[in-house]
Amino acid sequence: MEEKENSRRAFLKKSSAGGLGAILGANGISPLFNRAETTLSIHPRYHRWYVDPGQDWVETNTGYATLNWAIPLSQVALVLVDVWQRHYIRDTEARIEAVINNNLLPLVSACRNSGLQVIHAPSPPVAQRHPNWVNLVPDTGASQKDSWPSAAFRNLSGAYQAYRRPQEPRDAELKSLPAHSFHPKMTPAGREAVVATGEELHRYCKQKGILFLLYAGFNTNACLITRDYGVLQMCNHYGYQVVIARDCTTGMESKDTHSSLSQTKGAILFFEMFGQYSTTSRDIIKGLPPVS
Repeated sequence: MEEKENSRRAFLKKSSAGGLGAILGANGISPLFNRAETTLSIHPRYHRWYVDPGQDWVETNTGYATLNWAIPLSQVALVLVDVWQRHYIRDTEARIEAVINNNLLPLVSACRNSGLQVIHAPSPPVAQRHPNWVNLVPDTGASQKDSWPSAAFRNLSGAYQAYRRPQEPRDAELKSLPAHSFHPKMTPAGREAVVATGEELHRYCKQKGILFLLYAGFNTNACLITRDYGVLQMCNHYGYQVVIARDCTTGMESKDTHSSLSQTKGAILFFEMFGQYSTTSRDIIKGLPPVS
């Protein structure tokens, strides 16, 4: 039992730090750059699993903590995930439009003016149609998958058809919608990079010396979590420090969560609990170097 307890505590320590000790000094300021270099100053928030001395170590005594980071501007990029021109759910689309107009447009504009790199990750079909697609991963044909589970089980075909979700009566209507493309207000400017996959994003960041990724886009509880260029992959698999601009994203809500936006808030809290961070567009804009 004691061994399990120690294991849990070690996991909490690792998760709450989010790998911070390997990159940042004790004061939360990176020692890995010349002090004269242009920096982005931000205040990443995370969920602190620890409690203060003398407090009972229970969930209700945990809460947020905020750090002070000064990041070399050349080592940070803003990643825009799946910022498309449409969404098939009307109220989700309405929230996306409000986020783009009120928060994301000012953030992207400020980043561009200050020279902070903007990277577009709009899904493979959209990326590969754009002239700015970096095309850094050679096409080696279909990837080889393990034989278990079988192809029939993966596709829920043949003997496994009974386990498929039922076909929806409006599937044809959904499939008839226009193909996804960039939101007209969020198209790549100049030579801004467009990536199709997480491996491509990683290779581009390696070329450019990028270590810190600011994330914005849609949807919080879908693509930001599940995409191979999303938050979890780029942090946990590739090792980047990731900060979500929490006012520049929204999730797909349900009937039960629509009024509270608890799917969106829960996804952001999940990131903050397990190794990533969040901040606001205002904090990023305020922390950008002045435009000369």
